[in-house]
Amino acid sequence: MDGISWNDLDASEQRALAILGDGAAAEFCDPVALLTLKRIGLVRGARLTPPAEQMLRAALLHEFA
Repeated sequence: MDGISWNDLDASEQRALAILGDGAAAEFCDPVALLTLKRIGLVRGARLTPPAEQMLRAALLHEFA
């Protein structure tokens, strides 16, 4: 997971993080994106890991700043 930034993720992976971050079910995510996020340690089960939450928070702050 080290060294991965928001911009390293493709649009479907970013969307999946946003969906899970909003508390929606994993069924609404692209299955391939979800699998990739699990492999790199950003998602465990159907929940964001703390590093994923940090990444999402930083991306949102940057977007609205």
